Amino acid sequence: MKKQKTLQKIQLFWGFFIGVGAYFGAYMMISEPSGVRFGMSPMLPSFQVLPFADLLFQNFLVSGILLLIVNGLSNTISVILLLKGNKYGALSGLLCGIILMLWITVQFVIFDFNFMSFSYFIFGILQALNGWLLIKCTKN
Repeated sequence: MKKQKTLQKIQLFWGFFIGVGAYFGAYMMISEPSGVRFGMSPMLPSFQVLPFADLLFQNFLVSGILLLIVNGLSNTISVILLLKGNKYGALSGLLCGIILMLWITVQFVIFDFNFMSFSYFIFGILQALNGWLLIKCTKN
């Protein structure tokens, strides 16, 4: 039981940390889609490798909305499930970690290597691993 509580606290940390980071990043992209104010505009040409780039990725608005939904809201839902003791809380944490790793993998294709993306990929691994361990722990 102590192990389960510890794993739940760690999973809550990852959900809050990654979720808040996603909300902050989404705010930056949505509030200033050109990326100039936050120094992101040099990254915009890299988006041209994406499908429908000429339609969806002429600025950061769509990216910000996607970040908000994919990583912000998913982690928020996971945190709520964990706080309520819902049986799907651990699974949601595992899935959020996998989603983050997929998100960052797309970034690896689009952008040159950078420390922040690499760090968040590691965070995704840790979040998914913790979710998996929590699932295993709750089955016993």
